[in-house]
Amino acid sequence: MIYKTSFMRTLAAVLSISSLTAPSLTAEDTPEKEPAPMPVLTGLSAEAAASIDGRQKQIQEIVDSLFSFSELGFQEFETQRYLTDLLAKEGFRIEKEVSGLPSGWWATWGSGKPVIALGSDVDGIPKSSQMPGVAYRQPMVEGAPGHGEGHNSGHAVTIAAALSVKEIMEREGLPGTIMIWPGIAEELVAAKAYYARDGRFKDVDAALFTHVSRMLGTSWGGDRGTGLVSVEYSFDGVAAHGAGDPWRGKSALDAVELMNIAWNFKREHLRPLQRSHYVIVDGGDQPNVVPSKASVWYFVREITADRIRENFGTLQTIAEAAAQMTGTTVKRRIIGSAWPRHFNRVIGERMYKNIQAVGLPKWSDDDQTFAKAVQKLMEAKDLEEEGLATKLDEFKGPPEKPISGGSDDIGDVSWNVPTVTLRYPSNIEGAIFHHWSSSIAMATPIAHKGATAGAKVLAATMMDLIVEPKILEDAWTYFREEQSKDVEYVPFIGPEDTPAIEKNAAIMAQYKDRLSKFYYDPSKYDSYLEQLGIVYPQLERK
Repeated sequence: MIYKTSFMRTLAAVLSISSLTAPSLTAEDTPEKEPAPMPVLTGLSAEAAASIDGRQKQIQEIVDSLFSFSELGFQEFETQRYLTDLLAKEGFRIEKEVSGLPSGWWATWGSGKPVIALGSDVDGIPKSSQMPGVAYRQPMVEGAPGHGEGHNSGHAVTIAAALSVKEIMEREGLPGTIMIWPGIAEELVAAKAYYARDGRFKDVDAALFTHVSRMLGTSWGGDRGTGLVSVEYSFDGVAAHGAGDPWRGKSALDAVELMNIAWNFKREHLRPLQRSHYVIVDGGDQPNVVPSKASVWYFVREITADRIRENFGTLQTIAEAAAQMTGTTVKRRIIGSAWPRHFNRVIGERMYKNIQAVGLPKWSDDDQTFAKAVQKLMEAKDLEEEGLATKLDEFKGPPEKPISGGSDDIGDVSWNVPTVTLRYPSNIEGAIFHHWSSSIAMATPIAHKGATAGAKVLAATMMDLIVEPKILEDAWTYFREEQSKDVEYVPFIGPEDTPAIEKNAAIMAQYKDRLSKFYYDPSKYDSYLEQLGIVYPQLERK
């Protein structure tokens, strides 16, 4: 590696400081327990993090622009255009429609090792349209989608960090490759397994993922949350007149209902940590016609890959039995899948040190006032209107007992390459994920400051991996010898499965024209709140 004089000077200064002898203390002078000193960023990692302050405007524009697009999974085309145009101007090589995903893309810069892949999700939530910065319910477009989890903020973190590190790499002549990729349709857990199956992470040395949160943190290990199979069963029957000659019909809806009844009875006999839920996608056309077609869509979640397969097999048996009982036929389609997550301890430990060094954002009085008003609105009484976080959580490993809950197809990535997820504080404790209340802060100073803090941590961690090869060596040792020693990763999707790219197309077609009137124009307005005429924090209707 080539280090310029400026870096060597910085390194020499750091080494000289660390070698100073501390003054001796007597037993009376020494407290019983002194708090451990907080880590401090040094060298190029410190420079990378510090340079993020100069990118705050860029972070704000990315966060606000993606918020305004309000796109659902598989339909993230405005998001694709905006981000790939931005990255192309910065010298990244752009691939589109990767792994059969029309809204998918992959951006690459640099050459050689290490190869660091930065990912974040981009899709929104149905029916979660919400004006940002107001502490009351006000959809931008009634019934439309919105960013009811906060996925509009993640690529502000990755891009700001990547560009800061890229600038230093160019100046110092450092080898390495930066990849940036989107979690398409993450709410349908429907893309990352295809990336993994298609070898997108084959030559990657580390995957650094980012996800919106209410806290700045990371963790390592598994047994926290679930993996899943998302599968749709479609039954074919025979139509008939519902009153005239119903005996001539074979009801596909009867098959769906019998399947649901059987599965709901089966739940009592499944392990407590499983989670499963469904929606009836197609229940027929009108009551006086025996439905010849009907479909039901399941998420089947469990803690381990083996138990997911076991429950999926049981569900398949029930589907076949329902078809036999009703004289219909059934076919299935896997919509998405996710392995349980397992995050790398070595990279996680370094990332957490950088989290401690960066610290939480300095929230303004307006930020705290707004957060407390939202907590009051959401009747989050257990929080006692405590506002935004001011103290970091601890670095957490696997829980003593497995914890059930949500899934993320970053799990598939984590079984292919050493992976960690950085959680950054752009949302408000007390808001409900997958709900309009989680949109309410996502184009405000809270989101911007949280993403800025996340970008600093990510930039420092990227720089650490580039200038300290031992971190990646140890990360791969952990990956091979502790994580995957007795586990073979086989994706739940097969070689012939294809993404369900038609999902959400009808919804976006219904709302896109109305939503486009709200697209953010950063050439005219300093912020999205200004464009919307919102005086932050707006606590009452005007």
